[in-house]
Amino acid sequence: MNLVFDFGAVLFDWRPADCVARRFPGLAASPPQAQALAQAIFHHADWQAFDQGLCSLEQVVEATAVRLSLARDEVHALLAPIGEELQPIRSSVAVLESLARRRDRQGDVRLYFLSNMPAPFARALEQRHAFLQLFDGGLFSGDVKLGKPDAAIYQLLAERHALEPASTLFIDDLPANVAAAQALGWQGLHLARPERLAADLQAQLNPRSMRSR
Repeated sequence: MNLVFDFGAVLFDWRPADCVARRFPGLAASPPQAQALAQAIFHHADWQAFDQGLCSLEQVVEATAVRLSLARDEVHALLAPIGEELQPIRSSVAVLESLARRRDRQGDVRLYFLSNMPAPFARALEQRHAFLQLFDGGLFSGDVKLGKPDAAIYQLLAERHALEPASTLFIDDLPANVAAAQALGWQGLHLARPERLAADLQAQLNPRSMRSR
């Protein structure tokens, strides 16, 4: 079985509304306000272009500041350190480590990632987190100029690693991204809560595989 992991809210703690609330307390004084501002920043075409390596950090900062009438320095302070600030979800990393041991022992799983991640943030994660070396391969959107849920990025991963759709399970926190994988014949797991990763995988893999040895 090929297991393909998203990063944000699956392996790394990603709570954009909380980030926005800390940086813009006046504009995001309540959870609904924080959620709305996070949506305006991170779910806009400006951010998606940065995600896909189609514009630079400085360009997305400038475009976002102008579009939302925000102070440029504050927008930069919000966006620039994201790669350094993303923290691994310990329970998810433990699952990944358990799967890597199973792969090395039994050879019946392979581990990949497919993440919408700007290239500067991807490089920061690679430098800071040794557990990423457990993967057999993967793609960052910023490196290949494509992003989920575009079918092309799933197909590129499959081509590079000879993944058979029926033997490939994609794990993501966003239903649209999971649906895109399923449309290509992949299996899909919508992970609504990262702490459910081990239990949710147990439904599709040998339950013993998720126990630490």
